Amino acid sequence: MATVASSRIGTLIDTATPGERNWRIAAIAMLSVRCIQGFIYWGGGSRRFIYAPSKLDWTQPTWMANKFQSAMPGALLGLDHVISYMLQHFWLLYAGVILFSAAELVVGAALIAGLFTRAAALLSMIFSVLLMLMFGWQGATCIDEWTMAACNLAMGATLMLAGSGAYSLDNLLLRNDARLGLRPWFRWAGGSLPLPMRDEAFRVLGLVVLAGVLAFDVATYSYYRGSVVTPFHGGPVSPTKHHFTITQGAVLPDGSVRFHIYLDGGTPEAPAHVMKAEVMGTDGAAVATWDTATLTHLPAAAIRNDYAYNKFKAGPYGLVAAMGAKATVTLPPATGGHAAAGQTLRLTDVNGRSFTAVLAAGAE
Repeated sequence: MATVASSRIGTLIDTATPGERNWRIAAIAMLSVRCIQGFIYWGGGSRRFIYAPSKLDWTQPTWMANKFQSAMPGALLGLDHVISYMLQHFWLLYAGVILFSAAELVVGAALIAGLFTRAAALLSMIFSVLLMLMFGWQGATCIDEWTMAACNLAMGATLMLAGSGAYSLDNLLLRNDARLGLRPWFRWAGGSLPLPMRDEAFRVLGLVVLAGVLAFDVATYSYYRGSVVTPFHGGPVSPTKHHFTITQGAVLPDGSVRFHIYLDGGTPEAPAHVMKAEVMGTDGAAVATWDTATLTHLPAAAIRNDYAYNKFKAGPYGLVAAMGAKATVTLPPATGGHAAAGQTLRLTDVNGRSFTAVLAAGAE
């Protein structure tokens, strides 16, 4: 049966059975999905290895670590901690970037060529899930990264079930050795023949895959933007409005103020700026102020970044930060005022938004 099917799938035979003819039609209809899904992943890998190798150069601003760090604030299921750990361990980070890029390249080429199509499609589904969990929250006008990954997940699921069919290396291998059609591993990994399952079992598998894809895509969409069972919302992490979280605020014995700051919201397409820092007394009046000029001239030693990639630094208009940057900042003793424990540190960004933290007594 497998030998007969394999001899006919590559050519149109007028005397084919209805089942063989339908399989042939489906195989040809899936070509666009297979080739474009493959091109998407091949394009991701080839950009880094061939067309834009600076993405793999840790000395360049386009180094992939910067993109990973920009995704960290909104990454789901603990992946923000995984990204943070990798950013602090260069050998692991570099190996991960190279291996992921190479895997994208290989999977994309395999899908385009139709080689071990089902296995490649399954890997593309895993990539889609990871990308959606890391980058799905980003997108200024819509969740662009989620949309692409959601579509890729559905395309990968379809290819995993249907296989490559016509015009594929899987089919060529089967033509050269029809016995492959009798081997379950080839039927599950390749794609020229239907999966070795009864119709009822295949239907159950197809519905399970559909349920998984629907549940994951709809649930992440609802989490990121609502519009499913709740009204539309901007997301737990805003992809448009920069947000700073301030922790570990402390007044040091010499009157300087130290705090940890994290840019954990907003677009990675533009930096964020802190224009003014103040310490507010219990009456709401400022008892110490650091204006834009003071922040602009902070020495490099006053800013200790957690990561070597996206950073906080003194810029032309106060403190400037790229998405995902974390740093410990020490402000010098303010002229004409003295901060104290129990008072509130307030930072104001370029858009006039304020971010606060209560100060404690600290040691040098």
